[in-house]
Amino acid sequence: MATSGKGAPKKAEDSESKPKKSKLMLIILILVVVLGAGGAAAWYFLVFNKAPAEHQEAKAQAPKPPVFLPMDVFTVNLQSEEGERFLQTGLTLQLAGQEQVDLIKLYMPHVRSRLLLLLSSKKASDILSAEGKNKLAQEIIDSLGQPFSPGGPSVKVMSVLFTSFVVQ
Repeated sequence: MATSGKGAPKKAEDSESKPKKSKLMLIILILVVVLGAGGAAAWYFLVFNKAPAEHQEAKAQAPKPPVFLPMDVFTVNLQSEEGERFLQTGLTLQLAGQEQVDLIKLYMPHVRSRLLLLLSSKKASDILSAEGKNKLAQEIIDSLGQPFSPGGPSVKVMSVLFTSFVVQ
């Protein structure tokens, strides 16, 4: 009987330790779930909060709308080949931004002088073909890309668009 007397308290201890073990397991399980949810939340906010920042950077890097500056019509005598020939052309400059427009307007006498000298140095046969017009446009870009004063700023011309082109 002594053994059964000692055995009965052991069963009571076992039944008390099972709830303690199950409570401990339940607490550990809750901690694992809470830590997992915290890790998942941290990952979510780190990954998906970068996306709007990247989207804003992409917006900042998105190309700006083009800025155009129409020029007055130019009428020049072309180099003589077989008699007097004239060129009358209108052109529009596509510039990198509004600050470039302001710079062109500031140096407009220089701009017009460079363009008149360049246009009047051409022969009619040089500029009548599409290839000749493209070459002329590139020469205009190169000419206007040079600084207007020593050490001064240069103009960034993106393209030259001919709005009229008459050789007579």
